[in-house]
Amino acid sequence: MPVVPTTLRRDLDRAGYYPALVADVLDVALAEEDVLAHLVLPETTFDDVELRRHVTVLVLTGTRLVVAHVDDLPADSEHPSASASATTESVPLRELRTVGLTHVVGDPARYREGRTAPVEVVIAIGWGSVSRVDLEPAACDDPQCEADHGLTGSITPDDVVVRVSAAAEGTDAVKAAVQFARLLSAAGAGRL
Repeated sequence: MPVVPTTLRRDLDRAGYYPALVADVLDVALAEEDVLAHLVLPETTFDDVELRRHVTVLVLTGTRLVVAHVDDLPADSEHPSASASATTESVPLRELRTVGLTHVVGDPARYREGRTAPVEVVIAIGWGSVSRVDLEPAACDDPQCEADHGLTGSITPDDVVVRVSAAAEGTDAVKAAVQFARLLSAAGAGRL
């Protein structure tokens, strides 16, 4: 039986996405280190052919950020039955480079300091492992110009990005995400 904290296990069970599997992979990754905070984010997506589920779990310890991600793998010609892939990554807190938090607030004119909760938050955590490159055609200011100006773009850290919406997960989930980001920011600054 994994030794994940009761509150984390409760949130895994509530997410309902292979909680025993997720608990086991977290147990291995945590290696008996105490959990200070966690965030469990189940997500279901649809494409033209099938339903896909996955879960991302962020766990903060005194020394590391542990990221677990579990995905459905549909059956195919090589694998006649569906399966799941569970991956964990342990990042030393000293390696964290950025913790970005985007607050989306409805009706900002009515925003009241300390009393208005965001309707959505996006947490972007970077440690330099993965970057996203966004390219687009470069242009000049002349609307008649037909010359090829090459490409322009940006490189953005993209190690982990999670979105929590009050409409989908509820206001308590948004508040929990903000609290997790607050603790993670403090940990990254060496204040835990």
